[in-house]
Amino acid sequence: MNFHEVRFPTGLSFGSSGGPERRTEIVTLNSGYEERNSPWAHARRRYDAGVAMRSTDDLETVIAFFEARRGRLYGFRWKDWTDFKSCLASREPTFEDQEIAVGDSVTVQIPLCKSYRSGETTYCRAISKPVEGTVSIGIGGAEVFEGEHFDVDYTTGVISFYEAPPEAALVTAGFTFDVPVRFDTDRLEMSMASFAAGSVPSVPVVEVRV
Repeated sequence: MNFHEVRFPTGLSFGSSGGPERRTEIVTLNSGYEERNSPWAHARRRYDAGVAMRSTDDLETVIAFFEARRGRLYGFRWKDWTDFKSCLASREPTFEDQEIAVGDSVTVQIPLCKSYRSGETTYCRAISKPVEGTVSIGIGGAEVFEGEHFDVDYTTGVISFYEAPPEAALVTAGFTFDVPVRFDTDRLEMSMASFAAGSVPSVPVVEVRV
């Protein structure tokens, strides 16, 4: 996959607009009832980096980043300031935040995920781009440590344990993470004159599957 493990400047993603997008197909029957179906198992996030630019220096930074990614060719990391932790925004991540697996004494590789709960419904989102140095893991309620008990692939979000977690032991995790994205355009239209007049260019960004 064409992907650069580099993060879009966080100062320019802060203040951007965007969020998750779902695709739902709706058929209205003659009776007035509806049949609804989704071809997507997971949401896809979209953002606009243009709204966060405040100076001509920001314009040059975005242009340089765009050129280095060759437009839509190479993906990159994006910090979604509205959702980048395994816990609530007001808290700091801990190893008890997310339940990611139950041990079976065999499985040594476990992917990170984040659960979203509302009522009786839970959606589990795969986390493929954890931020280096932020992952903490617990087994059976006790914290274990990177480099002593497990390794983290920060390009895929997979945890590799040196020994498989024991049977029925709850495996938990805490982390911060980025979203894998690419530019959703091969053309940036920017004008110094319009920017000085208060017109903000659009820089669309869309999540990619990894």
